[in-house]
Amino acid sequence: MNDEPKATPYELIGGQPAIEAVVERFYDLMDSDPAYAELRAIHAADLSPMRKSLAGFLAGWAGGPRGWFEANPGKCMMSMHSGFPITSETAGQWVEAMAHAFADCGLADHPVGKLMNERFEMMAGGMTRPASTAG
Repeated sequence: MNDEPKATPYELIGGQPAIEAVVERFYDLMDSDPAYAELRAIHAADLSPMRKSLAGFLAGWAGGPRGWFEANPGKCMMSMHSGFPITSETAGQWVEAMAHAFADCGLADHPVGKLMNERFEMMAGGMTRPASTAG
């Protein structure tokens, strides 16, 4: 029997430098590409706290340092976004921008990158709310 610990997705994808590169590229795209304007509009003017938070979440979620989860006990991406007006359009923009960020960082074809993007699509779909019909 092999008792050596298996590498985590975090380690396989390149650890904190890779996670941070993807997150930085994601927010840069969201902040500058008109294709993500609706997504950008539901975020605060200063994306710095979100950059740090998402990098921390993704690191822990992928099997790396768990600091984000220790600082946010009982929280998950779903609960953290429950108050946001996430439509299928903004969810789609999030998934597309994240896939674009992985591609720009050379991780689109990486097995862990592919798996993470599949999970992002599932999570984003679970966060959508019907568009308001009031008015």
